[in-house]
Amino acid sequence: MKNSTIFDCSIIELPRIKERCGNITPIHGSKEIPFDIERVFYLYDIPGGEDRGAHAHKECHQILIAAGGSFEVELNDGRNKRTVFLNRPYYGLHIPPGIWAAERNFSSGSICLVLASHKYDESDYIRNYDKYLESKL
Repeated sequence: MKNSTIFDCSIIELPRIKERCGNITPIHGSKEIPFDIERVFYLYDIPGGEDRGAHAHKECHQILIAAGGSFEVELNDGRNKRTVFLNRPYYGLHIPPGIWAAERNFSSGSICLVLASHKYDESDYIRNYDKYLESKL
């Protein structure tokens, strides 16, 4: 697993093409973001008070985007914590492997769009926080 810290997480401003009839944000892997996109998914219809995420990846990079509404992402590297508020569809939060991340405080109707560097592989996940801390030693 990568030895990333919360300081390796960054906000990426995505391109915006503004039109009279609305805006569009095109995203190309390895151009606007630092990896090729292997998987795209989104979270929605999240009940009030529910949290998502609460895991780390061994190899997978992710970009989280508030495609609609807003939410917070709590980042943790085992030593430091940081909370990032996402509420604009043209900002993405890059989370490299080795960071424990949890999404919280979703606004009503929010949509969390996730761009991932790897296909789904359960063995890439660390879902137990104590095991995560052990892996960081």
